[in-house]
Amino acid sequence: MLEIKFVRENTELVRKALKTRGNDFPLDSLLKVDSERRALIQEVEDLRNLRNRVSEEIGKQKKAKKDSEQLISQMKDVASRIKRLNNLLVEKEASLNRYLFSIPNLPHFSVPFGRDETENPVIRTWGDILEFDFRPAPHWEVGEALNILDFERAAKIAGARFAVYRGLGAKLERALINFMLDLHQDLHGYKEILPPFIVNEKSLLGTGQLPKFADDLFKLENRNYYLIPTAEVPITNLHRDEVLEEDILPIHYVSFTPCFRSEAGSHGKDTRGLVRLHQFNKVELVKFCQPEYSSAELESLLLDAEEVLQKLRLPYRTIELCTGDLGFSASKTYDIEVWLPGQNRFCEISSCSNFDSFQARRANIRYRPKGQTKTRLLHTLNGSGLAVGRTVVGILENYQQKDGSVLIPEVLIKYMQGVERIAK
Repeated sequence: MLEIKFVRENTELVRKALKTRGNDFPLDSLLKVDSERRALIQEVEDLRNLRNRVSEEIGKQKKAKKDSEQLISQMKDVASRIKRLNNLLVEKEASLNRYLFSIPNLPHFSVPFGRDETENPVIRTWGDILEFDFRPAPHWEVGEALNILDFERAAKIAGARFAVYRGLGAKLERALINFMLDLHQDLHGYKEILPPFIVNEKSLLGTGQLPKFADDLFKLENRNYYLIPTAEVPITNLHRDEVLEEDILPIHYVSFTPCFRSEAGSHGKDTRGLVRLHQFNKVELVKFCQPEYSSAELESLLLDAEEVLQKLRLPYRTIELCTGDLGFSASKTYDIEVWLPGQNRFCEISSCSNFDSFQARRANIRYRPKGQTKTRLLHTLNGSGLAVGRTVVGILENYQQKDGSVLIPEVLIKYMQGVERIAK
């Protein structure tokens, strides 16, 4: 969430920055409500000062045994006006917050300008794209032929955009989860967290999923609970309404959770396979740090996520999102896209973002600098390390063999209890 004082004092800068995102936002309406709110605050303050002065005068008159009924009657009118204005003020505060919660973060100055995803620059590529001496199949064909993926029974159980993993397919998913958790803990120094998979409304407001993305969430019927769309939500809210001492920063967390998304607006996109499901597993990386270090922390977060693909020997490219493709809460984002030979395309497998103080302001997460009493908003970051199902997709398509079998990446063999190949 943007700070209203900053918007008020830097209106044209904010307007220009938001325009690079490709949409118009109601800044004028926001500022009008803010002006009305501040006028109400001033009027209430003036009336309270008047009430205090007159109350002192009433006290003096009573002490002097003078008639003060007229002043007392006036103060009843003042009290009534204060109450009415306070009710209006509550309405203006709510209106102001609705506007503030609907406005996205400002792009970082280093983010390249662009209209949409077609203008995202490629930062780097890694790995060699294999040349097959046969037509590589998409992962859903590979998985169904090996009887490790079952989409038909998943549809019977739940519906479209669900999957059942069977046998070594389930083992491969579990192996990847353990491999990623071990890598990020043992090599990268993250602390593992296993959070609730259900959160309340305040948690989703804190990270920016609500109110804008309500249609993409699964809400429990007749309950103010939601299934998490990503571990970012519960992990970031671990420190909601807290003041952290600077000595413990930066904080690096890693978490495995299932994720639940309605995929609103994705009709016709990735309708087959594991790429766009209502339920999928993900290993998430979340960071909390001082503002001056968040840019460096984003770069290291990105490298941590990329290393997963490097150890799996999966070719990928890293792109930087332009202003027109940035997510709602992010100020700067890198996407990692794995190569899928069975579909002849790159597919996003991780998104690593710096949110600056945007989430921290919404969730009221602050820190106290050493030797100071005044607290400051910290910066939050997160990234997929990685989306597990899409990593399975990358393995099935890149490691498939001519006989229909799939080799297991070397680094995963110990997690597969020695299994080196999935065959019919």
